[in-house]
Amino acid sequence: MNTSELTLEMALTRGPVIPVLVIDRVDEAVPLARALLAGGVQVLEVTLRTPAALDVIRILAHEVPEALVAAGTVTTPEQWEAAAHAGAHLAVSPGLTPRLLSALRSGAPTPLLPGVATASELMTAMDAGLSHFKFFPAQQAGGVGMLKAFHGPFAEARFCPTGGITFDTAPNYLALPNVACVGGSWLAPASAVRAGDWERITQLARDTLSLGGTLTA
Repeated sequence: MNTSELTLEMALTRGPVIPVLVIDRVDEAVPLARALLAGGVQVLEVTLRTPAALDVIRILAHEVPEALVAAGTVTTPEQWEAAAHAGAHLAVSPGLTPRLLSALRSGAPTPLLPGVATASELMTAMDAGLSHFKFFPAQQAGGVGMLKAFHGPFAEARFCPTGGITFDTAPNYLALPNVACVGGSWLAPASAVRAGDWERITQLARDTLSLGGTLTA
């Protein structure tokens, strides 16, 4: 995949849901990625929560080049650089620290999707020229109601809500005009990954792609 001119907008509009993956074993990475791709998912977020994460990103970049791989749970510039060196196409952070902001301004190795949860955090990030954000932790930070409230004063901001979202609640978020996609872990249940039940994961991905935005509350 040619990502030399990749933007966050391009990445966040490739599908309604980005799977948030916690991968413990490198040998699970390729079959998991291929199962998700077979179901139509194009963007994979590999969180830096396990010792294997950077190796997983590296092997996916080489063996599954058609996938757009995001490094998740990036909290330092050093992690960001390491993930980019491993082959990540973009980075996702739960927040935005002064050090990450400085790295962004001084020459980012990849696009960064920073996390925000409050109006002040959003204003700080927008003041730096950013327009796309991870809303995290979505359910705990006010959910659909908070994103509705953000839309008035920050109409140009676009979000990928992540945290506590399920297949059943995702449509409530996707119905909002300021939501580009959502992040979810339900596409790759740990039990299915451990069992190597790739067909189940492919079906979950297919079901997820059918999600539309319908507010129920």
